[in-house]
Amino acid sequence: MKSKNLYLAFLLLTLMSKGLEANVQSEIYFAYINNRMELWKSIIDSMNAVQGKSNDMLLELINYQYGYVGYCIGFNRQEEAGSYLYLALKNIEYLEKENYESSTIYAYKSAFYGFKIILNKLCAPIIGLKSIEAARSSIELDKENYLGYVQLGNIEFYMPSAFGGSKKEALEFYLKAREIIEKKPENIHENWNYLSLLVVIGQSHYYLNEYDSAKSVYDRILELEPGFLYVKNELYPQLLKKMEIL
Repeated sequence: MKSKNLYLAFLLLTLMSKGLEANVQSEIYFAYINNRMELWKSIIDSMNAVQGKSNDMLLELINYQYGYVGYCIGFNRQEEAGSYLYLALKNIEYLEKENYESSTIYAYKSAFYGFKIILNKLCAPIIGLKSIEAARSSIELDKENYLGYVQLGNIEFYMPSAFGGSKKEALEFYLKAREIIEKKPENIHENWNYLSLLVVIGQSHYYLNEYDSAKSVYDRILELEPGFLYVKNELYPQLLKKMEIL
């Protein structure tokens, strides 16, 4: 416990003196591929405690809060998800007032509206429309913002088909996002967002019964990160078992 506290203190000092550095991004990436979400949580808590954060650092923190809220929701940790969603929304509100990176802010707003719906389905009729509008605004402001396409994909993927949702259309948005993010090699290296995008593309192929395509995506992921636990131990074996049955 003492060594962990010393590490977090060092991390906090680093953040305060230098702003967000590559080592923090690497730690988040390490946490993602190794399912070490307690480390992820420690990092965002330390970042949140830093006073006088730059807008760049605040936007990066929002990205990590975005990932952590999604994780909490996925594991039915609703109360914790709500707490971190509140913090993220406050950060979004600040950057919105600063008119900072508006396209990306709209993309995150779309995602957080989606999280709100999951936490309280009664608000879906109103919040759902806001999520769609925010994602579209993101793309209108910057047609090369991959995150806006990710949110449009998420909306299509999770919206019931009775209300117009389509996993096929979701996949098209995800593939567009992948095309954009892969234009710059630096966007691929140790980027949890990129691996997460590949995962949802693989899963979309899986749900559409396009198993060979799903396998191709999972193979690519494991080529990049052979130790990515979620794909290695869960998604890939699940896919291979399904393909054996056919």
